[in-house]
Amino acid sequence: MLDALDDGLWVCAKPHTMMGLHLGARMAVVRLRDGSLLLHSPVELDPRLRAEIDALGPVSHITCPNAYHHVYAKPWADAYPEAMLHGAPTLEKKRPDLRFDRTLSGAPHADWEGTLVPHAIDGCALHETVVLHPASRTLITVDLTENFDTSDHFATRAYLKMAGIHGRVGWSKPLRVLYRDKRAAARSIEGLLELDFERVILAHGAIIERDGPALVRQTFEGWLL
Repeated sequence: MLDALDDGLWVCAKPHTMMGLHLGARMAVVRLRDGSLLLHSPVELDPRLRAEIDALGPVSHITCPNAYHHVYAKPWADAYPEAMLHGAPTLEKKRPDLRFDRTLSGAPHADWEGTLVPHAIDGCALHETVVLHPASRTLITVDLTENFDTSDHFATRAYLKMAGIHGRVGWSKPLRVLYRDKRAAARSIEGLLELDFERVILAHGAIIERDGPALVRQTFEGWLL
């Protein structure tokens, strides 16, 4: 179930439905410098996936990188009670059943230094913090952009066409209202585009393997940038 993308970097994609749409979800797993693992945006936990994770090493950090990617966090937090749980701003109130140890921001945890560089996306109600994995030039995100060729599910395919993201990298037109402070958001995105990355891991749709900065810019051109 885990796919290796690079040295110390894996992903796991699983089905996920939201409001009847078949959007899927993807978790990233990163080996930190001490050999332990960080789980970014957990997907549904099952015994086989847990066995694969355990074979890689101990889990020391679990992140819920924005205000919506927390659905599957509790089983993972219960399975690895010694791991630090990081959450986006607002999640502590939204999920009182979870014990968050740290709020995500542009400041890295000491354990991440040398492996991951966080970057907060300001001005958006998603409150997402993306992370750069410099060793593989990979930007790890959830809802920064989406990348669907199509869908075999009629309602999902209709939604993608209505949203302007069927067959192209982009961000759903109806969801652009989430970017409430466009000036602050534009500054964050421009700062993000100064980072050195090529690949983009995202939660919904296919991983972007090349031309990441150009396709991220394309996502926001004309309405934010």
